Amino acid sequence: MTFDKVLDILLVHCQGESGNVLIGGAPDIPGATILDKMNHLNDVDPSLRLFLTREPRAQVVHTTNLLLPPTRPDANAAFIVLQPDRAHPMSGSNCICVVTALIETGRVAMIEPETVVRLDTAAGLIVARARCENGRCLSVSLDNVPAFVHALDVVIDTPKWGRITGDIAFGGVFYAQIDVDRVGLRIVPEAARALAEAGTEIKALLAKQVEVDHPEIPGLDEIAYVMFRDYQPDGSVITCTTLKPGRVDRSPCGTGSSANLAILHAKGLARIGDRRISRSIIGGTFTAEIVGETTVGGRPAVLPRITGQGYVFGRQQLRLDPQDPFAQGFALSDTWGPQVGEL
Repeated sequence: MTFDKVLDILLVHCQGESGNVLIGGAPDIPGATILDKMNHLNDVDPSLRLFLTREPRAQVVHTTNLLLPPTRPDANAAFIVLQPDRAHPMSGSNCICVVTALIETGRVAMIEPETVVRLDTAAGLIVARARCENGRCLSVSLDNVPAFVHALDVVIDTPKWGRITGDIAFGGVFYAQIDVDRVGLRIVPEAARALAEAGTEIKALLAKQVEVDHPEIPGLDEIAYVMFRDYQPDGSVITCTTLKPGRVDRSPCGTGSSANLAILHAKGLARIGDRRISRSIIGGTFTAEIVGETTVGGRPAVLPRITGQGYVFGRQQLRLDPQDPFAQGFALSDTWGPQVGEL
């Protein structure tokens, strides 16, 4: 992979979670659909992702969203979430970053007080409504893809914590959601390392013990993340999504909050019109709302709406020197942890 021109990257975060947006200079990605393009980046040529998301150009906490022309006529733009471990189909915090970037750079015309943006993703069409005022994008509400439960109260055998239970649900990707006290921890900043290690360990165990598949989208067949949760007396939830290579989401996690709504709905604890506040490990907030019900492959599902805010804070240009010995990036265990050996 070489570039004839520089890569132009907008630096964006959503409630503290990195969600940079590659707005210019990317090579063409083969594929008729965004799912095809994501699979190409994962299974055929990961070089662009590796270049953007690993050292020396990035760290394990960095995500870069690849902005693409849509492959469907009802969308304004498309994106793929590029993270250090692989390309992912959807992320709520990253979607908010992408919408903010599109509007504040003028790629989608800002209409006050509300700008509607339709995004083509590997998980399906996402409709976003941005609240705009005085030339700024103040918040973004995502009508996410349908969220549904795969299984409730799944038993997971672990060497460290014995038998624990969790709920498996889809909110754009598949999640295992586990009450944090099951692993003897709290969702606080000083426990971030321990939470990340626990989530990484449980994810590896789940890969051997639980099979998932999306009934309508081939290839979405893995539990992408383990999300720890701590329900509060006021109905809110503190969340901690754990990600490879061994870190925690800084945001409240939009797709995880969507999956949580599906779980609450399936348990009879939430219904259409109900709203829940999701809080992150550093205190950031999303509002998660059930706006409807539907089915996915015959399974009951909810239509989630996630609201949060992104912030554009800078711009970066990258180029690949043909002589660069680290064009594919690299990973070390001081930041990746021992799972660096699985690469």
